[in-house]
Amino acid sequence: MQTRATDTQQKRAGKKKALFSIHRLVFMGIMVSLSIVLGKFLAFNIGGVLRFSLENLPIIFTGVALGPISGLVVGLVADLIGCFMVGYEINPFVLVASGLIGLLSGLCYKGMNSKSLLLNLSVPLFVAHFIGSVIVKTYGLAEFYLTSQGMGFFTLMGYRGINYLIVGIVELFVIYMLMRSRGIGKQIAKLKGKEENK
Repeated sequence: MQTRATDTQQKRAGKKKALFSIHRLVFMGIMVSLSIVLGKFLAFNIGGVLRFSLENLPIIFTGVALGPISGLVVGLVADLIGCFMVGYEINPFVLVASGLIGLLSGLCYKGMNSKSLLLNLSVPLFVAHFIGSVIVKTYGLAEFYLTSQGMGFFTLMGYRGINYLIVGIVELFVIYMLMRSRGIGKQIAKLKGKEENK
């Protein structure tokens, strides 16, 4: 009897320690798919410099909802698979930036302590985009743009800063509405393995 009880306890402990449950993996797979569709098929360019895309929305949402490691994985996998699907050459800086966006949004959200959900979401989104999208991705794209568009690095960074300010406002609104939803909150709690307090 003791052996069976011990085995059961060990199995339960193993489940709690598992980083990615089946349900979490399914959710992350859906977020990867959404990121690819939004970034590779529903994005549009303006003037050859500005590119409006919500590809980072599922990555940031994953980081906020499930934590930095899940956000990191979704960002990396989405960029890799997306590049393979459309035939883009893999840019290591853009790849790292995609992972950073998920990682930083999750880390910052964990560190937020405000009673305001809007503030708790705004800071992670700003930090993730500023470091991941505006700095690291710009550096990764600089060689292409500096030669083909004939502009300086900081000019390109300025354009991308404006770009992600607009995109970030849209993403913030969508993620804010998702996080306010009780139904989605319950699903996130289940994915995290937490019991709902009724």
